[in-house]
Amino acid sequence: MVNSHRKLIFHIYIGFYCSAITLPKICICSQFSTPFINQFSKDPEAFPVTTNGEPFPWRDLRLPHMAIPLHYDLLVHPNLTSLDFAASEKIEILVREATQFIILHSKDLEIMNATLHSEEDLRYKKPGKKLKVLSYPAHEQIALLVPEELIADVRYYVAINFQAKLADGFEGFYKSTYRTSGGETRTIAVTDFQPTEARMAFPCFDEPLFKANFTIKIRRESRHIALSNMPKVRTIELKEGLLEDHFEATVKMSTYLVAYIVCDFNSVSGTTLSGVKVSIYASPEKWSQTHYALDTSLKLLDFYENYFHISYPLPKLDLVAIPDFGPGAMENWGLITYRETSLLFDPKTSSASDKLWVTKVIAHELAHQWFGNLVTMEWWNDIWLNEGFATYMELISINATYPELQFDDYFLNVCFEAIAKDTLNSSRPISNPAETPTEVQEMFDVVSYNKGACILNMLKDFLTDEKFQEGITHYIRKFSYRNAKNDDLWGSLSNSCLEGDFISGGFCYSNSKMTSNTLSFLKKNVEINEMMNTWTLQKGIPLVVVKQEGRSLRLHQELFLKGVFREDPEWGTLQKRYLWQIPLTYSTSSSNMIHRHVLKSKRDTLELPEKTSWLKFNVDSNGYYIVHYEGHGWDHLITQLNQNHTLLRPKDRVGLIHDAFQLVSAGRLTLDKALDLTRYLQHETSSPALLKGLGHLELLYHMMDGRNISDVTENLKHYILRYFKAMIDKQSWSDEGSIFDRLLRSALLKLACDLNHPPCIQKAAELFSRWMESSGKLNIPADVLKIVYSVGAQTTGGWNYLLEQYGLSMSGAEKNKILYALSTSKHQENLVKLIKLGMEGKVIKTQDFAPLLHAIARNPKGQHLAWNFVRENWTHLLKKFDLGSFAMRVIISGTTSHFSSKDELQEVKLFFQSLKAQGSHLDIFQIVLETITNNIKWLEKNLNTLKTWLLVNV
Repeated sequence: MVNSHRKLIFHIYIGFYCSAITLPKICICSQFSTPFINQFSKDPEAFPVTTNGEPFPWRDLRLPHMAIPLHYDLLVHPNLTSLDFAASEKIEILVREATQFIILHSKDLEIMNATLHSEEDLRYKKPGKKLKVLSYPAHEQIALLVPEELIADVRYYVAINFQAKLADGFEGFYKSTYRTSGGETRTIAVTDFQPTEARMAFPCFDEPLFKANFTIKIRRESRHIALSNMPKVRTIELKEGLLEDHFEATVKMSTYLVAYIVCDFNSVSGTTLSGVKVSIYASPEKWSQTHYALDTSLKLLDFYENYFHISYPLPKLDLVAIPDFGPGAMENWGLITYRETSLLFDPKTSSASDKLWVTKVIAHELAHQWFGNLVTMEWWNDIWLNEGFATYMELISINATYPELQFDDYFLNVCFEAIAKDTLNSSRPISNPAETPTEVQEMFDVVSYNKGACILNMLKDFLTDEKFQEGITHYIRKFSYRNAKNDDLWGSLSNSCLEGDFISGGFCYSNSKMTSNTLSFLKKNVEINEMMNTWTLQKGIPLVVVKQEGRSLRLHQELFLKGVFREDPEWGTLQKRYLWQIPLTYSTSSSNMIHRHVLKSKRDTLELPEKTSWLKFNVDSNGYYIVHYEGHGWDHLITQLNQNHTLLRPKDRVGLIHDAFQLVSAGRLTLDKALDLTRYLQHETSSPALLKGLGHLELLYHMMDGRNISDVTENLKHYILRYFKAMIDKQSWSDEGSIFDRLLRSALLKLACDLNHPPCIQKAAELFSRWMESSGKLNIPADVLKIVYSVGAQTTGGWNYLLEQYGLSMSGAEKNKILYALSTSKHQENLVKLIKLGMEGKVIKTQDFAPLLHAIARNPKGQHLAWNFVRENWTHLLKKFDLGSFAMRVIISGTTSHFSSKDELQEVKLFFQSLKAQGSHLDIFQIVLETITNNIKWLEKNLNTLKTWLLVNV
C-alpha cells in the first residue's frame, strides 16, 4: 500500500468448494490448548460477554490457531441502488486441535445463519448442522459454537449467509461515486481491506498468517462490469436481468489482498513479454489519462520478473483508478486499486512532480506483488518487510526503467523524511509491537516505509548490488506463498545460496563474486543478522562524530535527538541504551577512493594513509546516519565548497546541507555556520542540492512568517530574492528540461511568487487572466500551473472562478493544484467555505479533506482557523475517518506541528489529554507535542543568531 504522505496530495513543503488436495504443510504453533477449553467450560465468567449477554469463548485480540482456513467460496451481490449487499460464503477449514467453537473476524455484518458440514455430509448430501453465532464487537470477532466437538486433523466446511450496508468510508466493501461532465452522479462498489477490514466484507480469519485460496462470484447488472483478483472464467444469466460472474480460484494469499469491484469503467490493455495481460481501468471520461500508466506497468512488470528471476504468478494484472480512495494505492493481488491522482496522467495538467509520483506509486505496488503478496510478513509488527521493501524497489526499478527521472537523487528525500521523524524521542523501532487495529494502522508510517527502504539501501551498499539481489531472490523463493519475519530476511541475505547452488562439498561459489571490500568486512565477522537488528529493533538514528587529529580519526557514535542538548540532564541517560553497527563510508580531499569501516563500538580510531585537508563521511548519503565534524571539520568543508564545490560529489553536497541543519536542531552546530554553508549555492548547478538549500531557507521563512516576526521575515525575504535573483530570473515559464530542472523551476518560481517578487507575480497574473479569458481552455505549462492558480486565487473573482473550475475539471492533477491555490487565500471567509465544502464531501471529496486542512493550516491566515476547527469538530471527524487512519494523523499533525509558542503547546496538550480521557490515544499525540516543544527550543536558541546573520548578509 502507498500512503498519501507518501504524498500529501498538495506536495506541501513539502455450490461448496471441495477438492482432492493433500493437506498443506502449515507451520503454525497452536495458541489454543485443551486446558484453555476446559477453563472456559469451568469458568465462563472469566471471559468477555457477547451482545446477547452470554460468555464469549475467546479472550484474545488475535485468533486461535486450532482451526485454519484452506479455501473460501464467496458469492457477493451488491445493490448500487439501495447501497447494500447480500452475500454467502463457504469456508473449508482444517481443524488442528479438537474444539467446540470456531472464532472468526466479523465487523458490522449481519449474520443470517451459519451451518457446519463434514466431508461425509457433503458426500451424502446431508443438510449439515446449524451453528450458534455469538458476537463480540469489541474484538470484531464472532464465535461459531458447534453441537459436537470438532476432531483434530479433519476438514470441515462452514457456510454463512450475511448482509450489510455498503460502507460510507474507505474501508471494507464501500461505495464510491463520480460525476460525469453532464452532472450525473454514478456509484460503484469497491473493496479496500488492508490492514484489518476484510472482516467488514465477509466473516474470515483476518490475519496475514491465515493464507488460503479464494473462489469469488459476483452478481451485477448488465450496465456494470465486475473485477476481482483473478480472470473471469464465465458469466451466468440469472432472473430479473442479473448476471453472475465467476472468477478463477486465487493462489494462496492473505485476506487483506482479496479484492472485487463493480463499476462501469473502461480500460486499455497490453501484454508483457511473458504473456501477462495488464489493464488500466478508469471512469469513461478519464480513459484518455490511462496510457502512461499502461506503458509504465508493462515496463516495470517485465523488469521485476527479470530482476527477481521469479515469474509474476497470475495470468492478469488490473490497475484501477478509484474516485474515492483512502491511501494512495493498495496492492491487492492481480487487482491493484489507486487514487486517481496516483494512476492517471493528463499531459496537459500533470506536472513533472505528478509524473514522478505516478511512476513511483506504480513501481511500489507492482513490487508488492512479490514483497507482501507472494511473501507476507507473519504479523503487522513487521509490516516494513512489505512496505520498506516496496519503497526500496521503487529506487531499483525506476533507475533501471526510467533513468531520465533521476530517481536516485529523489531517493535522498525518502531518507530525509524518515530522519525528520526518527530524530524525535517519540519515534519507534522499525519492528514494533502492534495488536489493536488502531495500533496496526499506525504502523503504516515513514518508519516502516522510508526508514525501512533506507536501511535496505544501506545494506545493499554494504553487500554490493549483486550479493543483495541474490539474497532477496533467495528470500522470495524460500518463503513464496508463506509468511516471514525479520530474521528470515537476514538469514537469506547472510547466505544467498539456494539449495541447488551447493556442490557436493557444501560450498556455494556465488560468494566468490563479492568485491574485496565486502570480503574484508566479512573477515571481521560482521554478522548480517546482528548488524541489522541494531537498525530494526531499536528506534532512532545514530550521530557519528568525527574528529581529525593529523592522520588519526577519532570516531564515536551516539543517539541523535532534536531538541535534546548535551547540557540537558536527560541527555546522558538517553544515550546509554543505544549502540549501532554502522557501515561507514568516507572520502577525502586526497583521493576519490571510497573508504569503508564498520563502527561496532561507541568509540573507535582510524588511521588515514595520507594527510588530507577535508574528509566527508557517508558517501552519496547511502548510510542512515548523521555526521558531525568536530574541530575545524565543518570550516574545511565550507571552504572547499566555496573554492570548488565540484570536488565533492553532488549527493554529498546535498547530504552536507541536510546534516548541517539537523545538527543545528540538536545544538551541535550554530545556525550561522549552517547558513554560511549555503552561501556557495550561488555557484551550484546541481538541482537536487539547490532544492535542498532552498527548502531550508523556505522553511525558515515560513516559520518566521507564521510567528509574525516581521523584521526577520522581511530580511529573510530580501536575502533570498537578492541571493537567488539571477537563478529566479532565468527560469522560463515552461515544461522544458530534465526532471530536476523542472522540479527546480517549479520550486524557485513558487517561492518567488510566495515572496511577492514583482516579475513573478506579474507573469503569473498575466497567465491567469489569459486563462480566465479563454474560459479555462488556455494550456498553461503544467509545471507552473499551481503557481499561476495560487496568484490568481488572491482576488475575489479569481478565487470564485477557480472554485467553479474545480467542480468542472476532469483531471485529478489539476483539481489538486486548484485546491491548493484556493487554500492560499488571505480571506478567512474563503478558507471557512473550503472547510465546509470538505466536510460536506460533495464538491470537495472527503478523501481530499485531510490534505486540504493541512494546507489551510500552513497559511498564516488559516493556521488557528484549522486548529480550532479540529478541536470543535473532533466527533464529526471521527465519523468520517478511523482514529488511526492516515487521514486522521495528517489532520492532527498538519494543524498543530507548526506551532512554536508555549501557549499553543498548552492548548494542544490539554486537547490531547481530553481525548485520552475519552479513550482515544494515538502515538501521533506525543510526536506532535515533542515537535512543538522542539520548535519553541529552536526559536529560543537560534532566533537572535538568525537576526544577526541576516543583518550582516542582507
